[in-house]
Amino acid sequence: MTTTQPKFLINCKDGKNSIEHATISFVLAATASKEHEAAVFLTADASYWAVQGAAKGQVYEGMEPIANLIEQFTSNGGKLWVCPICAKIKGITENDLIAGAEIAGAPKTMAFLASGGHVLA
Repeated sequence: MTTTQPKFLINCKDGKNSIEHATISFVLAATASKEHEAAVFLTADASYWAVQGAAKGQVYEGMEPIANLIEQFTSNGGKLWVCPICAKIKGITENDLIAGAEIAGAPKTMAFLASGGHVLA
């Protein structure tokens, strides 16, 4: 019997509107990515976290800076998927994105879940 390594999808919708909630999503993501395949689906205000320089200086008091958590996550091989509709509305293009991020929508996230991914957050 073969055991499949768990993989995790974190759905993050919070950006600068709720840095506390966004930070919690990225704590989960960074932790999951240490030992598992992990992806973060960024929607709504969270779409900006994948933009170069957007996370710089963003920190909720008493918590790790979001930029550090995103760096940990992507360095561990974690993938950031930006909602295509959200990106279009916000004027975000592939050229704006940090390494490890791409514009990818529901089909990619649904395929990830169908192949055994578990949702966190």
